[in-house]
Amino acid sequence: MGSSKQLCKTLKMKVIDAHNAGEGYKKIAKRCQLAVSTVRNVIKRWQIRGTVEVKMRSGRPRKLSDRTARMLVRKTNQNPHLTAKNLQEDLADSGVVVHRSTVQRCLHRQGLHGRVSRRKPYLRPHHKIQRLKYATGHLQKPDAFWKQVLWTDEVKIELFGHNQQRHVWRKKGAAFHEKNTLPTIKHGGGSIMLWGCVAASGTGNIARVEGRMDSTKYQQILEANITPSVKKLKLKRGWLLQQDNDPKHTSKSTMEYLKRRRLKVLEWPSQSPDLNIIENLWVDLKRAVHARRPKNITELEAFCKEEWEKIPSTRIERLLAGYEKCLQAVISARGGVTKY
Repeated sequence: MGSSKQLCKTLKMKVIDAHNAGEGYKKIAKRCQLAVSTVRNVIKRWQIRGTVEVKMRSGRPRKLSDRTARMLVRKTNQNPHLTAKNLQEDLADSGVVVHRSTVQRCLHRQGLHGRVSRRKPYLRPHHKIQRLKYATGHLQKPDAFWKQVLWTDEVKIELFGHNQQRHVWRKKGAAFHEKNTLPTIKHGGGSIMLWGCVAASGTGNIARVEGRMDSTKYQQILEANITPSVKKLKLKRGWLLQQDNDPKHTSKSTMEYLKRRRLKVLEWPSQSPDLNIIENLWVDLKRAVHARRPKNITELEAFCKEEWEKIPSTRIERLLAGYEKCLQAVISARGGVTKY
């Protein structure tokens, strides 16, 4: 026997027509293969409302009032790091007992969703001032200016990509099959530190940093790699060296070395990796190297150097073409963090 909720409109009207013809509930129910109560409900609905359609129900009232919803939004705006459980406990303290998922649905309706926090350097007020000054001072620089900049940076690359997530296709219960696991060793299984440089025309030298990087070692790397890279990239007289404000880059001995070598350094704001185009290339490099799954440190270094040489100059040109937008983003954020 079917219920009135599941009946199609045609069958309901058949019940009404039979009733209008004088047939009784039992006879109609038997002919239409329905429960007598279903026939009665259809006819009653027709008599009261003049339709066989089921009226839309409002559903169960929401446990959280509009005022409570506004309070939750206010709390998350004040502290976006609060969890749904934190908010649930706050509500319980005020006498409103709901499930954590109720809190989540309420925030979803307000357009708020849980997302992983983006990691960005901590910016103090003076950092923002420096970033804003750099962005406004270089926004109108012509393309020719950026083509004369040698961008440099250091990066640590781990053997097994310790900080990376990888996905596999597997069946239920096969999570710990060897082929579905990601091998790890304490401290990432080893890593190497690299120094590299690029210009608009392509990638320059890339060198492994042996041991701990200090001012002396940094100067040795510059001595061995700057001149060959400048020649390789065909930078003209008056080119600029870009480096961040790491202490070993700005130490007294390094500054004396740069002055002695007559190397012009691009003014640079602290805590600003988003303004260095080479950061994007490090991401490309790590992705390409880990895709080849190096088995040891020797292979890791070799793969890094091979993949570095494969980076096309068009990739760097695109980064420089979009650099103005990056500077505009810094200005719009008044020196604050950007999406870059």
